[in-house]
Amino acid sequence: MTVQQKKLSLVQAQLGPMANFVYIIADPVTRKAAVVDPAWDVKRIIDYTEGKDYDIEKILITHYHQDHLGGNMMGQNIQGAAEMVSQVKAKVYVNRNEAEGVKRVSGLSDSDLVKVEAGDVFKLGDLEVKFIHTPGHTPGSQCFLIDGNLISGDTLFVNSCGRVDLPGSDPEQMYYSLNQTLRNLDDSTVVYPGHAYAPESSTTIGEQKRNNMYMRFKNLDDFLMAMGYSR
Repeated sequence: MTVQQKKLSLVQAQLGPMANFVYIIADPVTRKAAVVDPAWDVKRIIDYTEGKDYDIEKILITHYHQDHLGGNMMGQNIQGAAEMVSQVKAKVYVNRNEAEGVKRVSGLSDSDLVKVEAGDVFKLGDLEVKFIHTPGHTPGSQCFLIDGNLISGDTLFVNSCGRVDLPGSDPEQMYYSLNQTLRNLDDSTVVYPGHAYAPESSTTIGEQKRNNMYMRFKNLDDFLMAMGYSR
């Protein structure tokens, strides 16, 4: 799927056997581009950007799991950010809480990384991209807000949310990421998730506030109970 707006080009590509979404965001005027979670088929991603005359200058990572970042998973070597860095002159942007996990999983070094904080903003051509820290699935999970569009990784799915039973997960943090941080975004914000787990490939914050049970719990205890946890 391609969303073409006056100020923004956003491409959503489903790649790999785990129904991952990879995103390419670009300023259609300056042709500056960023790739979000470039895993599974780096050549295809680069070929697409070259065909559009886009210049990849940033690689954005939502979290350090191999299906989004690349690395060895159950004996399979998944292409990812390290492969892309070897082919394009781009830095890899990660939340500071995720940096060690990213290095461990991908083999990237400190010199490859730009460590960001919640609320940081960077320019992509004439676009502004805001980093939103949403821990829960992993300690440094982050989303990217660009001109009313949210790339939400494995924090928020269409009518669901990311797992909280994995190493580094935290169900309490997930509750606050969903029901405070993301719930406070404008209802019209378009949400693009990290996986094709639903018939719809996108949604809005308003729709999720109405329909996603994980964003409708009145308190943390009810959320934890639904997740199989308690305080």
